[in-house]
Amino acid sequence: MIDTLLVRELLVAQFPRWAALPLEPVDSSGLVNAIFRLGSDLSVRLPLRPSTTDMVQREQAKLAALAPFLPVAIPSVEAIGSPTGAYPGEWSIHRWLSGTTPSPDTLAHPRVLAADLAVFVDALRRVDLPDRTPAYPGERRTRASMVSMDSSTREAIAELDGLIDARAALASWEESLAAPYDGREVWVHSDLTPGNLLVSAEGRLTAVLDFETCGVGDPSCDLFPAWHLLPANVHDEFRTALDVDDATWLRGRGRVLSQAVIVLRHHRDTNPALASYALHAIGRVLGQ
Repeated sequence: MIDTLLVRELLVAQFPRWAALPLEPVDSSGLVNAIFRLGSDLSVRLPLRPSTTDMVQREQAKLAALAPFLPVAIPSVEAIGSPTGAYPGEWSIHRWLSGTTPSPDTLAHPRVLAADLAVFVDALRRVDLPDRTPAYPGERRTRASMVSMDSSTREAIAELDGLIDARAALASWEESLAAPYDGREVWVHSDLTPGNLLVSAEGRLTAVLDFETCGVGDPSCDLFPAWHLLPANVHDEFRTALDVDDATWLRGRGRVLSQAVIVLRHHRDTNPALASYALHAIGRVLGQ
């Protein structure tokens, strides 16, 4: 169990200079990391599934390489903790980033946020750095090929029949799956869902989080905000700012639908917040 007692013990043993700072868990519906706020300026992040791979170090390297090219703050790793008997994996201490998680129902200025998101995505696309081969499946899961997601997407849609409009969802998925792709790859975050974004009180994008699955991939991977967050009346502006053609838009829509139905299938009874996000995205994709 990852709790404040465990995190405090890890800090005392490995980073005593921070061990006396206030420590409290951050409420999150995320499935990858447990997060704790440490004092006013730091956070502690521990993968929920401790790994013997170098996933924390790989993400740190990506963050350090990408930060100079991006227009908003991204996580800065201050230290990496070593595995112990109590926690058998690497963990990390990050600089705390200010802002709040946006909600599609309470966006202060959706057009401003859409423009900010487009600037971020465009800046990431323009990065000219090599990408290392993914070292473990999770590092590429959200930027995998559409074809590789076909079976799991169809199974999830079938299982959710009655909870969602399965016929409409399947038709939407098949349309996206058939959309042509020329194979062009750019740097993508690949999981620009609301939980990985921070905004100011004025509704401006202030930070982007969680770069574990970031890397080179299909440009459609970074169109998630259109269906997870932005109202339909600003979609055209978002598309225009990123010069998104019809095929890329369809693939982006399909990626959102695939992720959402798979999340809903596995977590509808165990993670209400995540299930709600997924249902919202499915509804947006299907025009409901």
